Amino acid sequence: MRSPRYFSVPQELSPVEGTESTLRCGLCPRKCLIPPGRTGHCRVRANAGGRGDIPYSGFITALAEDPIEKKPLYHYRPGSFILSLGFAGCNMHCPFCQNWHISQRTDTPGRYVSPEELIAGVRSSRLAQIAYTYSEPLIHAEFLIRCMELAREAGVANVLVSNGCISAEAAADIIPLLDAANIDLKSFSEETYSRVLGGDLAAVLAFIRAAYEAGVHLEVTTLIVPGLNDSPEETEACAAFLAALDRKGTIPWHLSAYHPDYRWDAPPTDPVLLEGIARRARQVLPCVYAGNIAGLTNDTPCPHCGATLVARRAYRIDTRGLVLRQTDGGSRYHCAGCGKAVPLIRS
Repeated sequence: MRSPRYFSVPQELSPVEGTESTLRCGLCPRKCLIPPGRTGHCRVRANAGGRGDIPYSGFITALAEDPIEKKPLYHYRPGSFILSLGFAGCNMHCPFCQNWHISQRTDTPGRYVSPEELIAGVRSSRLAQIAYTYSEPLIHAEFLIRCMELAREAGVANVLVSNGCISAEAAADIIPLLDAANIDLKSFSEETYSRVLGGDLAAVLAFIRAAYEAGVHLEVTTLIVPGLNDSPEETEACAAFLAALDRKGTIPWHLSAYHPDYRWDAPPTDPVLLEGIARRARQVLPCVYAGNIAGLTNDTPCPHCGATLVARRAYRIDTRGLVLRQTDGGSRYHCAGCGKAVPLIRS
């Protein structure tokens, strides 16, 4: 593994000769000051005797073959499967986290895997894509960068599922290696991000904007938590941001229902409320999906004729509404009904 990046010795805390340095981690907006022998807020970036250390680099807590719709990605390689791996730790502390047993602790079962071993495993399988997901992959940036470089060389697609809360420097290292991403936009309130979630809204918005401008296939998810981020003002602000960023209407917005978990015991999201938010959002965004509620359908209609391109019943996916045709730029999906090109990605 390459040497840890993003650590520095703060000038204002220059060590006395012969003593060990306190370090600043610049990976995310927290910019944790880490004394020797301690870790940052994420629990996985450490100061080992005055040197930056990432003791959980390559420590995999979850490994599974998932439908790509589970990420969720609805417009990228629909109906395909993807190797998904999770890590330990997180630089945020969402009190309703559904993966808290791996995101909020490091004493969870797992095993160490090298980037070379991981990508070799993907190549030997029938899969051609890998998702860095489940907890918060970006705090393991050095490991991700090496995996993504090897994946690119092997023709394996890199998919990121993340809170997007990292520094501009780290984002500039990661984004060029991505093929697709789903980024959480957990709120449109800086106060909520700072006080409740332990994150930074400006950093997340910057990451979303940078990924979109770099040509990464981008989808965005907002977990609708009653009493926290479900007001019309806040949900409409999220929709307005995405609409202003993506005037072509290619970014799907996933509205996900909250269920009580970890330290949050508010009642689950009302399906009627979720569908109402989705209905209002569709006035400014063409691709809005409401999920995590049994019985809801999330079909993708053709933007030209309205025919169903992809039918979804949970993770049973029917893509017969799509036709793959060769164009000057390669193969591209078209509507089986009207024959026009549609904004879903095959490769």
